[in-house]
Amino acid sequence: MFAMRLSARVDYALRACLALTEAGDVWTSAERVATAQQIPAKFCESILLQLRRGGIVESRRGPDGGHRLAGDPHGISLADVIRVVDGPLVGVRGQRPEHVDYTGAAATLQDVWIALRANERKILESVSLHDVATSNLPEGVARLTADPSAWT
Repeated sequence: MFAMRLSARVDYALRACLALTEAGDVWTSAERVATAQQIPAKFCESILLQLRRGGIVESRRGPDGGHRLAGDPHGISLADVIRVVDGPLVGVRGQRPEHVDYTGAAATLQDVWIALRANERKILESVSLHDVATSNLPEGVARLTADPSAWT
């Protein structure tokens, strides 16, 4: 069985971006983001810096400074944030699925990993920060969460 694991860094990065989505165009301090989302302050600062370097967040110094999203939250997908923080969506032992080489009975595992990545990408690229912040998930994603077996 496949167990999807998101790092604490990805979880915090998504939550920080959602706090900035909620703030709109208001410059928001790292401290306020950390407090709002219960993220350790130093970790939050590090994540915001990484998100700035990745083009997701913009920052401004000074008394009226802080952080805000660099683009429209409708156009920033969860996949965009995850890629900035953790790199490719699905990896096998640190490699992209298409670069893993299996032999014999395991050869078709590569196809499974590629299919898994395609499905994960389809979901994560279809959900924007705005969708999550407004509790308005795309219909296909909402339908998946309505299936009781999805929760076990």
